[in-house]
Amino acid sequence: MARETAADSGIRYTVSLAEREQHLVHVTLEIPAGPPEHDLQLPVWNALYQIRDFSQYVQWVRAEDRAGHPLPLELINKSRWHVSETENGARIEYEVVADNAGPYGAQLNTQHAFFNLAEVLMYPVDSRAAPVLLNFTEIPSGWHIAAALTSPSKNEFTAGNYDLLVDAPVEIGKFRERDFDEGGGRYRIVVDADPTDYDMDKLASTVRSIVTAATNWMQDRPFETYLFLYHFPRGPAGGGMEHAYSTAIDVNASGLREDPLALPSVTAHEFFHLWNVKRIRPRALEPVDYTRENYTNALWFCEGVTSTVEDYILLQAGLLDPPHYFDRLAGEMAELERRPAHLTQSAEAASLDAWLEKYPAYLLPNRSISYYNKGDLLGVLLDLTIRDASHGTASLRDLFQWMNQNYARQGRFFPESDGVREAAEAVSHVNLDSFFRQYVAGTEETPWDKFFASVGLRAVSHETVSADLGFYAVRNSDLPPVVSSLDPSGGAAAAGLAVGDALLEIDRHVTSSDFLQQLAQVHPGDTLRLRIRRGADERDLSWQVGSSHSIDYELRDLDVVTPEEQARRAAWLSGRDQPAGEAPRGVPQR
Repeated sequence: MARETAADSGIRYTVSLAEREQHLVHVTLEIPAGPPEHDLQLPVWNALYQIRDFSQYVQWVRAEDRAGHPLPLELINKSRWHVSETENGARIEYEVVADNAGPYGAQLNTQHAFFNLAEVLMYPVDSRAAPVLLNFTEIPSGWHIAAALTSPSKNEFTAGNYDLLVDAPVEIGKFRERDFDEGGGRYRIVVDADPTDYDMDKLASTVRSIVTAATNWMQDRPFETYLFLYHFPRGPAGGGMEHAYSTAIDVNASGLREDPLALPSVTAHEFFHLWNVKRIRPRALEPVDYTRENYTNALWFCEGVTSTVEDYILLQAGLLDPPHYFDRLAGEMAELERRPAHLTQSAEAASLDAWLEKYPAYLLPNRSISYYNKGDLLGVLLDLTIRDASHGTASLRDLFQWMNQNYARQGRFFPESDGVREAAEAVSHVNLDSFFRQYVAGTEETPWDKFFASVGLRAVSHETVSADLGFYAVRNSDLPPVVSSLDPSGGAAAAGLAVGDALLEIDRHVTSSDFLQQLAQVHPGDTLRLRIRRGADERDLSWQVGSSHSIDYELRDLDVVTPEEQARRAAWLSGRDQPAGEAPRGVPQR
């Protein structure tokens, strides 16, 4: 029936994989008889909060009627075309270069195809809401297709509209798959990687523990089948992208081996986006505007607090223990405090400025903070605040369940930061205006001890001697990190490093999304070895690292931790609420 609906609407896409060696995707869009003219739009952004102008990859476009006669076609702007004389229907053909690997890209080569479909499929502006049918052709023998879409027949997929279609990434190739059932849901794990680089049994066990912890935490499962798409490349890689019923995740193969939390962390993060962002969604992000930025002041909550819950899920899944969690939390605190911009840019402002993150100058410590970083910390502090205000009977978990019930399940979108505050007040039954005014909308210094006292902890800062690398690098999406600033008198500059150099390897390890952690392992006096790319050339550089002074944090027990504080801490780390009457001494409210 779904196919008949799509056929009746006449919105059909055919995507050919014939020219894999040249990374060329041939697309045919068929529009039925109807209006005498149409505008055709290729999105300017997708997957990341960045304008990436996918039309830069379009080689050519042509239009013809059903008899094969050319139709008038005009370029309106860099991403929109106008076709006329279409009353009897039209066929639009075009070619796109697709060779951007990773969860945020589109790639076609002799090994596989991976598509974020908004990056390759134009849509008729007046038919964006119409049902669509997508057909893949010239698929090599032995290749299979994985996508969280209805498939009425082999190589064909349908969706209720364009938005639903492009919110389902597609993997095509000789991938391996492992499926399992848990809690009434069906989970598919699809992996495109060298089988020697990962253990499928371990991967499936990790995913099972994460989805179990997350669905238990939310007491919800808004799907029947969910798809995990994994790539473990040996080159620079890292990151994940959430979708309505699936996620695409890249983890560098060496990082997968060396960091036991590399894969669990991104998996927990992206899976929790199933609720936060995909269903519990800010009003300003709807409808998606494929022609310009969609601004919201709530990315600190959408992304940062998802990181908060990511760690909670790992704790409850047994993949992270409390001491290491405290270390991670202290590291986030130090990261925020080391950026002078934490005194000038609020979490809300960082959310609105997200679209500037592709520019290296914006990412410098004096210019910006990360809404991931501060949002993660705000999620913890908001959790502790709700627990204190409610005497332990409510928590961040209740906030999410309240928003799920009152927004997601009602088909409504929440009103940005104000909606988060209203939800927090609904479950805690106190006015939290000062918290949001000071720490979310404002830039006041965070009194860490005020918040952590209720769980028997205090934040201890101390000066440390750390490595002075002589440069600062930033990473844009799944590309290698790039040198954004350089100390002209430092060892890096003397060794020949330059602003704009791409970092391919750090001490003979391929750079990945955790390249800052790789650099954090360097100590004063060490010889740092980098492989860099400058233009088309690659070269090796090395120098002896100097030293600098910085502030670190550590979360320690209070001198005396009361039984009540121990109970509050246990409830916090286990993600549960406390029975009424089991209340520790409170944290004073301002």
